[in-house]
Amino acid sequence: MMRYLFFCLLILVSCKQEKVNSYTADGGNDDLYKEGIALVQNDNLKAYSKFQQAIIHYSKLKDSVKISKSLIYQSIVQNYTGDYLGSEATLVEALNYMKEGDESYYSVYGSLGNLKYDQKEYSEAEKWYTKALAEEIKSFDERANLLNNKSASEYRLGKYINALKTLSQINLTKISDKNLINRIKENTVYTQWLQNNNYPAQKEFENLLADKLQNKDLWGANSSYAHLAEINQKTVPEASLSYAREMLQNAIKIKSPEDRLEAMEKIIAVDTPSSSRQNFKIYKALSDSIQRSRNDYRNRFAYIKYDSEKKNAENQTLKTQNAESDIKLLQQNIVLAALSLALISGYLWYRRRKKNLQKENELEIKNTQLKMSKKVHDVVANGIYQVMTKIENQENFDKNKALDELEIVYEKSRDITYEKADINDTAEFAEKIFNLIDSFKNDKVRPFLTGNSQNLWNDVNRAVQSEIFQIIRELLVNMKKHSQASHVFFKFEKNNSLINIQYKDNGIGIPGDIIHGNGLANTVSRIEKIKGTIIFDNTTEKGLKVNISFPTS
Repeated sequence: MMRYLFFCLLILVSCKQEKVNSYTADGGNDDLYKEGIALVQNDNLKAYSKFQQAIIHYSKLKDSVKISKSLIYQSIVQNYTGDYLGSEATLVEALNYMKEGDESYYSVYGSLGNLKYDQKEYSEAEKWYTKALAEEIKSFDERANLLNNKSASEYRLGKYINALKTLSQINLTKISDKNLINRIKENTVYTQWLQNNNYPAQKEFENLLADKLQNKDLWGANSSYAHLAEINQKTVPEASLSYAREMLQNAIKIKSPEDRLEAMEKIIAVDTPSSSRQNFKIYKALSDSIQRSRNDYRNRFAYIKYDSEKKNAENQTLKTQNAESDIKLLQQNIVLAALSLALISGYLWYRRRKKNLQKENELEIKNTQLKMSKKVHDVVANGIYQVMTKIENQENFDKNKALDELEIVYEKSRDITYEKADINDTAEFAEKIFNLIDSFKNDKVRPFLTGNSQNLWNDVNRAVQSEIFQIIRELLVNMKKHSQASHVFFKFEKNNSLINIQYKDNGIGIPGDIIHGNGLANTVSRIEKIKGTIIFDNTTEKGLKVNISFPTS
C-alpha cells in the first residue's frame, strides 16, 4: 500500500513539472532540479543529492518557489525509502518557503497524509487529507486521488459509512487515469466487504485483477492479490494461500520488499503448520533487511544534507575571509597613519587613564548586576511565562498542578545567587525537553521535533543540560511573543562528540534589536559558557533559523 501511494504522489507532483521548469529565476538554470527528477525511482541517493544541490542554488537566488518544489521531491524520495520522520521534517521545511495561495499546499498536505497512513496513524492521515481537499485543486484526477486516499484512512478506522460517502463524491467518468479508476473501484468493494463480510466481493476483485494485469499495472495487482487472500482467509484457506503466493511472486518481480513482507504475513496465516518455521525465518530475514535498508538511507540522507550545508557555509566563510583580508590591509594603512598621532595623544591618554580605571570599577559592578538580572530573567521570568503558556493552552485547567510549578519557580528564585543544579528533578532530560516544547503547543502553533532521544543526552552533564533547557525555553518564549509563527521545528542530532540543535519557524523573523535584547543576549552568553556556538539566520525569505552546536563533555 505504501509504495502504491508513493507512485500516485509522484505522478501528482510530476503533473506540475512542465510549469515549474518554464520558470527561471534571475537567469539561473534548472539543470540540477531536472536531473533529480530523472533519477527518482532509479537512484534515490543521487536524486536526493541533486535536489539538495538545487536547494543551495535556489537559496542564492532567493527563489522560494523552486526551493519548496525541490524539498517536496526530497520528501517523496525519503518516503519511498522508508525514512518517514525525515520525510515529514522535509515537508515541514517546504511549508516554511511556501506563500499564501501557493498551489502546492494541497500536495504537501496530501503527502503528510500519506506519511501518517504509512505509519498507521490513520486519524492523523484523515485530518491531513481533509486539509488538502480544502485547498483549490484544478485537476480532477488529483482530487479523486486524495478522496480515495482519505476513504482508505477512514475504513482503517472502522468508519465504513464515512469511507463510502467519501468515495461517492468521485465521478469516475471524469477521471483520465485508468489505474486510478481501478483503485477507486477496489477501495469501494473492499470497504463494502469490511462493512459486511457476506458481501460478494470475490468476483469483483477477480475482474479488477484481470483488468490491472491487462493494463500492466503490476503495483495495483498486488493490492488485488492482498484483498483476495484476505477475504478467503477464513472460509477458503487454500485459495487464500494461492493468492498470497501470487502476490509474493509479483512483489519479487516489481522489486517491492514491503509487498513481499505483506505477502509472507498472509502466507504464514494460512500455510500448513509444518511450513510455519521456514516461513517465519524468511519473514524475519526480509523484515531485518528492510529495516537495515531504511536506517542506511536515513543516515545517508542526513549526511548529504549536512555535507552540502557545511560546504556552502565554508564557501560563505571563505568569501567573508577574503573581504576581511581587504579590510585588514586598509586597517594597516590606517594604523601607520595613526602611529604619528599616537605620540601626540600619549599625554592626553595618561590623563584619561585614571578616569578609565574608575569606569572599569563601575563596569564590574554593572556586570554583576547584569548577571543577577540574567538569572532572574531565565529562572523566574521565563519559568513563570512557561507556566502561563501551559495554563493558556490546556483545555482542563489544573489549579494544583499550576501552583506546584509556581512553587518550584519560587524555590529556585530563593537560591538565585547560587549556582545550583536542580537535584529534585528526576525526570529524564529528553522527557523534559519534550514537555517543554509541547507546553507551547496550541491551536495556532504546532511544534515538531525529531531526534530527541534519551541516548542523545546520556553523556551530557547536568550543568550543560540546565543551560540547554534555558536556551530552548528562551527560543520558545521569543517565538510566542514576537514571531507570529504557526510551524516550529526542532531537530536534535549527535555527530561524534558534538550535539547539534536546529530550530526553524515560519514566522516574521526576529529583528536585530530583539536578538540583541535581554533574553536572546542571555542565550548567547549561555552557549558560550558551555563552549558551544549559536548562529541566528534571519536572512531567509521567511521565518527564523537558529543553529546550535556544543560538545557533550
